[in-house]
Amino acid sequence: MQDSILQGLSKAWLGAGGLAIHGLRIVGILIAAWVAISLTQRAIGIMRTRVATRLDDREAVKRAETLGRVFRYLASVVITLIAGMLVLAEVGVSVAPILGAAGVVGLAVGFGAQSLVKDYFTGFFLLLENQIRQGDVVKLGEHSGLVEEITLRYIQLRDYEGNVHFVPNGAVSTVVNMSRGYAQAVVEIGVAYKEDVDRVMDVMREVGVEMRAQPEHQSRILGDLEIAGVERWADSAVMIRARFKVAPLEQWTVKRDYLRRLKRAFDERGIEIPYPQMTMHRPGR
Repeated sequence: MQDSILQGLSKAWLGAGGLAIHGLRIVGILIAAWVAISLTQRAIGIMRTRVATRLDDREAVKRAETLGRVFRYLASVVITLIAGMLVLAEVGVSVAPILGAAGVVGLAVGFGAQSLVKDYFTGFFLLLENQIRQGDVVKLGEHSGLVEEITLRYIQLRDYEGNVHFVPNGAVSTVVNMSRGYAQAVVEIGVAYKEDVDRVMDVMREVGVEMRAQPEHQSRILGDLEIAGVERWADSAVMIRARFKVAPLEQWTVKRDYLRRLKRAFDERGIEIPYPQMTMHRPGR
């Protein structure tokens, strides 16, 4: 009788000791996971700060901050998953069936959410490769406008009319960035066939020099007017092509002001800006 009581007590002590050991291990795993998440986030934050202090571009700093948030989130998810599996193993739950079920569920979710996964991967590389920044003017397929926000999921554009376009990153196949480094303000001027083309080009250069000397354009225009020459013979005009090298996002302002000034110069010098005309011939007249 006493032997059975002693055996029962020993089993109880052993069971309690085992539970205590497993409990301590679980607590240790949770503490280690918390410490690991804190250290990784702190390390990523320090690295992001060091990178940001070496960058002079405000948009590049924003891109570094966005990537830092992405890396911190990924690190937290990975560490949490590892800690969860270790805790389940300590509790006595077999992890292998869970991993197998998760694989099957992951495949099902992957097939159903391929576009979402593609959006996130494309957005990550758009940020990593610095193809688009907030404040740029870009063209993404049929959509174009000012980039108001860029995330791992979508790019938010606002066009000239004020419409907002949300373009999924997975739908972006080509990026035309119109505000990187410098731009070209391209103009095509049509004059009548009777006009002296060389004289017209001289007037265009004079207006370009006069315009570049204006204080409001000194920071916008980066070079003298470059005249390519006669571009083509249109139905009613000779088309002359030229361009200014300008600061980013200033091409439209420079082009509009140049055309305004050139119209006045043509009027003062009597240079005809043609309009479509039709000549009718009547038989016997």
